Amino acid sequence: MIAHDDRSILGLLVEGAQAGIEGVLITLIGIEGGSSRGIGAQMAVLADGRSAGSFSGGCIEAAVVAEALDVLAKGRGRTVRYGVGSPYLDIRLPCGGGIDLLFTPRPDSAVLTRLLARLEARKAGVLRLNESGAVWSDTPGAQGTQRAYAPPLRLVALGHGEDLTALVRLARAFGIAVEAYAPANDRLASAEPGVVALISRTALPELVGDPWTAFVFLFHDHDWEEQLLPHALAQDGFYHGAVGSARTHRARLAGLRASGMPQASIGTLRGGIGLIPATRDPATLALSILGELVQDYQACAGMPGWSGRAPGRMGYDPASHVPTRN
Repeated sequence: MIAHDDRSILGLLVEGAQAGIEGVLITLIGIEGGSSRGIGAQMAVLADGRSAGSFSGGCIEAAVVAEALDVLAKGRGRTVRYGVGSPYLDIRLPCGGGIDLLFTPRPDSAVLTRLLARLEARKAGVLRLNESGAVWSDTPGAQGTQRAYAPPLRLVALGHGEDLTALVRLARAFGIAVEAYAPANDRLASAEPGVVALISRTALPELVGDPWTAFVFLFHDHDWEEQLLPHALAQDGFYHGAVGSARTHRARLAGLRASGMPQASIGTLRGGIGLIPATRDPATLALSILGELVQDYQACAGMPGWSGRAPGRMGYDPASHVPTRN
């Protein structure tokens, strides 16, 4: 994983609690002007000085850690302004703005553990945070600061050769959970650890999607798509895409229509995928596709408090994914 995410930030607090080390969860709840992080960004600080997460490029993190330790020492949470309008005149944000941080001391580790278990099971969760604690929010819009948590981006990649392996390697390095499939006779892709062999065009793998999963097809022998594409399009996901020229994609869509697939499902399939047009090498193609996946995931699923719908069929709406007490 390149940087801390929700799981590692909350996980540090749980790890500390298990070792008898108190901690503070800090949440960005207000912005004036510019900010390098968005509303809902978080940090965790333990009493022994360890921390995870950040709110800037290193400008205020030491001050946040010191504030968190003072919160623990005094036993009360607080909300603190940094930057413009802050009582700390010697701490400035390079963007010239101001941010408000909510310090929540000693969040209940059982609550955090349950939330982490939900994310691991690919279910969303919502916490209501204040200066005295963190509790489940079963009623969206209830009093207090609410922070929505979505499961991490997951990638299901199917394809050939170096285009597939490059995307798999880059996604894993980014910290994405990847399931990859390639024809059994593709020696290059089959040699990549974790790639599952496709024995025949009609022996379909067990694909399971959810609102935070992306399906990407990287076949150059498009005969492999005939059965696999409808199979993948039947799964929930925020992204379904396939490489190929505009002509290839038109033929692909025509084949899906001829197979009797509903237009609503066909309409979610993207062609010409990636942020960089007309890429010509596997590494750049992988970067182009991964950039688009992350961009769309953040827009439809991964940003704190997001409440819209995904570009495809499904998206993250905190009101429809509120945890229950079962």
